[in-house]
Amino acid sequence: MGKISKKNRGNPSKEVQWSSVMDDALVDAFLHKVIIGGRVNGTFISKAYNDIVKELVEKFNMEINKDKSKPIAKKWMTTPMPNYSKMAQLWAKDRAKGDHAEIAKEKRARTIHDPSMATEVEDHRPLVLVHHLASFKLPLQDRLIPHFRLFDSLASPEASSVRALICVGPTPVTVDTLDHLPSLRLVVGSSAGLDHVDLVECRRRGIAVTNSGDAYSENVADYAVALLLDVLRRLSAADRFVRSGLWPQQGEYPLGCKLGGKRVGIVGLGSIGYEVAKRLVAFGCTVAYNSRNKKPSALYPYYANVHDLAVNSDVLIVCCALTNETHHIINKDVLTALGREGVIINVGRGALVDEKELVQFLVQGEIGGAGLDVFENEPNVPKELFALDNVVLSPHLAVSTPESFEALNEVIIANLKAFFSNKPLLSPFQQE
Repeated sequence: MGKISKKNRGNPSKEVQWSSVMDDALVDAFLHKVIIGGRVNGTFISKAYNDIVKELVEKFNMEINKDKSKPIAKKWMTTPMPNYSKMAQLWAKDRAKGDHAEIAKEKRARTIHDPSMATEVEDHRPLVLVHHLASFKLPLQDRLIPHFRLFDSLASPEASSVRALICVGPTPVTVDTLDHLPSLRLVVGSSAGLDHVDLVECRRRGIAVTNSGDAYSENVADYAVALLLDVLRRLSAADRFVRSGLWPQQGEYPLGCKLGGKRVGIVGLGSIGYEVAKRLVAFGCTVAYNSRNKKPSALYPYYANVHDLAVNSDVLIVCCALTNETHHIINKDVLTALGREGVIINVGRGALVDEKELVQFLVQGEIGGAGLDVFENEPNVPKELFALDNVVLSPHLAVSTPESFEALNEVIIANLKAFFSNKPLLSPFQQE
């Protein structure tokens, strides 16, 4: 019999050491339990692992193998968790062939150490390309491994046959990208906006496109309201006032403004815009909106153009998609219409706002304030804004919570599974 010892017992991502090799029955049972009891990629909680080992030890009365003459008994195999499923497949294949010789066992050991030797095992998981810039990684990507075979290079031989692509963050999907992927039929976006994807070319080639759906909506809405509260009540500026020691020297800090009763215009009443509206109504605000089309289900007043919305608003919250039509939708005329007490909140895309004009209006005191999570040339932010206490700046974080990444992962998996099962996609991209 064999012996199992586990290093770093509290961390299931660490390696497991196998001293000698268990007999056929024990290994079969152990691997079967691991595959059934944990995730397919071998990552499973420590408690489940310990329960499995305890059950097997009791069942087989496992003892240390004293026979040092067997070649395989002299080996120590260090096996990363993700290779358990591969070992189980190889073991099952050997059993089917009736091949239980020592050389077969050593072959399995080599395969575990060198996954490139395991190509003989057929993998039925669909192939998916993870398309990302060097600075962007897909959150919780390991959750996809049990369901899909992932690769991330357009130069890979699999590129010619891959049918689905995950676009991570703002990674561009251009005509050149699509030319490398002749079999592509689905682009799964991980963001709400898809201005970085050539939607026209995708449509021409018959490639479906999805976005993050509702995964980010509540988190972005929370953030938009937080930015607005911060600008109106001067929370960040008051924090700096206290930390810099100015309170004892200058006394009372300038008053902020109440949120309740404000007229708030929402630019883009999509899933995020709806969530923003719900929150502001609870604060006692009056909500109106502009969108590509009037929403039959929306109870709020609709304005066909943003200029008219600005005339009738104290605050504009920008959360629409960036397209050719919405580029600089917040321009000089809109800022003028909003007025000297008006506030701009942008949680959409930086280029929705004419940044140069906004900076001038803020510096010259021609607008009341701004809360900005996005900018035209990220991560570069206009330095003129740094000294303004009526401006709150954020490094494109509105979507970033563990809960939103969990929800995104579910949306991505659901879209991919629907695609490979010929079912309707969960979140096909629709412009608002």
